[in-house]
Amino acid sequence: MVDRREFMKVCTGMGLGATLFPGVLWAQAQGKPKITKEMIDSAASIADVPIADEYKQMMLDNLNQQAKGYEDIYALHIPNSVDPALIFDPVLPGMKLEKLHKPMRISKAPAVASSDLPKNLDKLAFASVRELAELVRTKKVSPTALTEMYLERLKRYDTVLKCSVTLTEERARAQAQEADKDIAAGKYRGPLHGVPWGAKDLLAVKGYRTTWGAGGFETQVIDEDATVVQRLDKAGAVLVAKLTLGALAQGDVWFGGITRNPWNTNQGSSGSSAGPASATAAGCVAFSIGSETLGSISSPSTRCGCTGLRPTFGFVPRTGAMALSWTMDKLGPICRSVEDCALVLDAIHGPDGHDRTVHDAAFNWDADLDWKNLRVGYLKNDFEPTPPSEQPAAMEEPAATPEEQKKRDDQKKRREAQRARREYDKRFNDAALVKLREMGVTLIPVEMPKFPYQAMVAMLVAESAAAFDDLTRSGRDKLLTAQRDFDWPNTFRTARFIPAVEYIQASRARKLAMEAVAKVFEGVDVIVTPTESQQLVITNLTGHPSVIMPNGFRGDDAPKYPIDDPSEFQNSGGPGTPSSLTFLGNLYGEAKLLAFARAYQEATGFHRKHPKQFEAS
Repeated sequence: MVDRREFMKVCTGMGLGATLFPGVLWAQAQGKPKITKEMIDSAASIADVPIADEYKQMMLDNLNQQAKGYEDIYALHIPNSVDPALIFDPVLPGMKLEKLHKPMRISKAPAVASSDLPKNLDKLAFASVRELAELVRTKKVSPTALTEMYLERLKRYDTVLKCSVTLTEERARAQAQEADKDIAAGKYRGPLHGVPWGAKDLLAVKGYRTTWGAGGFETQVIDEDATVVQRLDKAGAVLVAKLTLGALAQGDVWFGGITRNPWNTNQGSSGSSAGPASATAAGCVAFSIGSETLGSISSPSTRCGCTGLRPTFGFVPRTGAMALSWTMDKLGPICRSVEDCALVLDAIHGPDGHDRTVHDAAFNWDADLDWKNLRVGYLKNDFEPTPPSEQPAAMEEPAATPEEQKKRDDQKKRREAQRARREYDKRFNDAALVKLREMGVTLIPVEMPKFPYQAMVAMLVAESAAAFDDLTRSGRDKLLTAQRDFDWPNTFRTARFIPAVEYIQASRARKLAMEAVAKVFEGVDVIVTPTESQQLVITNLTGHPSVIMPNGFRGDDAPKYPIDDPSEFQNSGGPGTPSSLTFLGNLYGEAKLLAFARAYQEATGFHRKHPKQFEAS
């Protein structure tokens, strides 16, 4: 039997160690008495590395050389918490970051008399963080009362929503009691003091399981508090629940079921920040922390009608959070209002001495910032897409089986449903531009540069497969609930075929894209865009921040998705569900971005609407 380490040594000696070729060839040789020239031909074809006959013979003749190889790295059993010795930085040469930290300036809270408080505290479930903060500060409502109210709602509605993995009741009650004592003694810590929140269950919390939403990890305990958890503890916030995420941060399917959209519980909540968006939208927490690698704050915030902030890459430390992609992962708040996002970001941003990607940049929130002085662009082509040109339909071979015909029919049905939803939703995007102009905003047309962005996503795929390499090699990937062609098990397996050279090439192309997008932002402070456009991929690759917020609700005439299956990702939209709008900001430009987004939100008021099924009677 050929020794893998010896084989890898030979390949490395020939200069092939950094390509796909050795791994593919070794995989082909498993269980075979020897490696043949035919195996080399097949592997070389997959790797796109031509091998001359004389080299093939040389490889076969030298396989007995002693060497170290991949197996020695595997033997280290590297935990998910260890990052690579390579650091992604979205900040380009010449960019200057604001370093001066100034006191936060929050909005004036509405005066609430004690006589105006509801007898049923449940009626405060949908109050904003800013509103709850004032009630707590003025001692009209206690942190303990709020904590018990949200814990009760989580228990009551989780049977429908499937939004929580673990309630942190003991911890929450202890925190709430401490907040009660501090506030009574005049030791008020700020607007998050005594306010209950939920954590996406990829954030480690000492003494509680951290499951990553994945089968096989149901009992995992990471004996530390993530940096974000520590910082919210310091701000006095009360953690009431570890909330669901799609397994290993994909979608809304986790080992306990499918997290639901409070506006239509026959739909999934989208993901992967499935529980944070669902619980926040349903008034089961005052705010939550989610994460995004490629849409995991944006998509569930859209589906559930929340206001989500994806901060600049490198603004919030990820220490203690599950790693999926070291060059793309970001943590951020999911809230009911833009200012709530600002209050949370103020508490969690900045270096922690562990996450090496984080810059010491200031976030100076000013609710009264004069947003009318900001330069506002909009992605004109995304708001006014050109209808596809009519082309003769290509002749298609008849389906070989009834099953193949059914698959084709289903795909056609899905395409038609997506087209109908896009056409219907265009009215919300058009109305947003009208509203912005009514507000006195001069919209500057801009366009994102053209690059093969989807090809750059190979970096995410390769990094995620590396983060969960042992899961694939051990075969434990079969424990994950979702096993479709686009789910992680299949993605991780196919990622083994991405050559190291192509990963580096994708990274170089990403640098070109970063430079080109930076030039777009030289002329604007904020960009308005439809949420469902290519900007989502672009700005996740470049590290730019975004705010996603509700932008109207579909009427009774809205097209319904033809497949009534909550696990079907495209099962979204339909009557009564929210649409969304996205605002993009410059790197570390969250203060301006949020100020402008708040102005639009206050002018429209869509964030004040809540799903009736979860409102107190």
